[in-house]
Amino acid sequence: MSKSRPTAAALTRSERLDRLPVTREHGRLLGGSGIGWALDAMDVGMISFVMAALAQQWQLDDTQLGWIGSIGFVGMALGATLGGLLADRMGRRNVFAVTLLVYGLATGASALATSVAALLVLRFVVGLGLGSELPVASTLVSEYAPTRVRGRLVVILEAFWAVGWLAAALIGYFVIAGSDDGWRWALAIGAVPAVYALYVRRSIPESVRFLESRGRHAEAEAAVRRFEQSPPLFRSAGTGAGAPVEEREAGGPTVVSASAHGTGPAALWSPALRRRTTGLWAVWFLLNFAYYGAFTWLPTLLAADGLGLVRSFGYTVIITAAQLPGYAVAAYLIERWGRRPTLSTFLVGAAGAAFLFAIADSPAFVITAGCLLSFFALGAWGALYAVTPEMYPTAIRGTGAGWAAGFGRIASILAPLTVPVLNRAGDIWLVFTVFAAAFVLASLATALLTEPRGRALEA
Repeated sequence: MSKSRPTAAALTRSERLDRLPVTREHGRLLGGSGIGWALDAMDVGMISFVMAALAQQWQLDDTQLGWIGSIGFVGMALGATLGGLLADRMGRRNVFAVTLLVYGLATGASALATSVAALLVLRFVVGLGLGSELPVASTLVSEYAPTRVRGRLVVILEAFWAVGWLAAALIGYFVIAGSDDGWRWALAIGAVPAVYALYVRRSIPESVRFLESRGRHAEAEAAVRRFEQSPPLFRSAGTGAGAPVEEREAGGPTVVSASAHGTGPAALWSPALRRRTTGLWAVWFLLNFAYYGAFTWLPTLLAADGLGLVRSFGYTVIITAAQLPGYAVAAYLIERWGRRPTLSTFLVGAAGAAFLFAIADSPAFVITAGCLLSFFALGAWGALYAVTPEMYPTAIRGTGAGWAAGFGRIASILAPLTVPVLNRAGDIWLVFTVFAAAFVLASLATALLTEPRGRALEA
């Protein structure tokens, strides 16, 4: 006897979204969120080039440079935890727009800084905005994406990070290295997100799951219909609005409602969630430490190694470009292999690349190892951002993603401060060997995560 299948009228709004093909509305959401993500990356990436310029112009020592690199991450740690909480209370879109405005204005103001103290204060405010926005954007895209391609769409969102970091590298090469005031002009360009926030507030849809949790059912229904009525982006995009929905098989993964866990940060450590929270926090911490330790200092380390400012910036542009294929491969594998195998594999690859960088003894070797490090590290970031919101139910999804990111930012604070110490103790070899070990430990921590590929998000 054939199984009965639910009709469209019997489906929840979340199920209606899960069964859609990838539509033009999905493309608009992904593009709109992705541009914001790229602007974030441009800001974070630019500070590494600003550090290299200020080291020469302001004659700063390693400790001062370390704090310029780290203070933004202090703000990001606080911003990520607060942003996730606010997203679960005020809505994903509202927090997304406000954070763009905050860090855009603060970045523009940084261009006028005349002292290290003023720059530190402004970079802290920039970090507040950046830290709040990143987990909110990935949560919003995850909640609209159809189940079968959810991980892939979030990885594509994360790929905009490479676009932004590449833009930062090009600004570093053509603007910062071009004149003594180049770093000021670069930071002035970083004010663009403040203008883009207006577009986000008007054009990006609010999360349907959030609207339903607040009893705003008319708005939720309108948002779902907007996606249902949008034409597919691809002719072979899978099921359409009238296609049957596969039933959940008996014995399949259990979907637990938010009421079983409670709400707020304490819910992340409920018996059903504490294992995955532990794994997430460990991966976020270790990946932040290795990635930001390496890439925040990369232009400065290369310049100090005798390459000079312009040449070191040129190398960094080439190394940064390798991030894009890393995201592309991760986006493909994440729906083929699953989240955990993809994340673990890319972390192991990043460990190997970091060790190769540690022993690189020629310009060609440096570029090759750096490109491999970019490829694997950024592919790992894509997989991590995809899996993080999938670990939690709707009521605490923003909180869960935000607190994981916030805990990880502690490592991004420590990493730029640790690099000068490691560099003095054992030169670049010790710096990147430590980063390789961090990548290995992060790979081991993925064993604590669940595998959400092909599963609907928890209600």
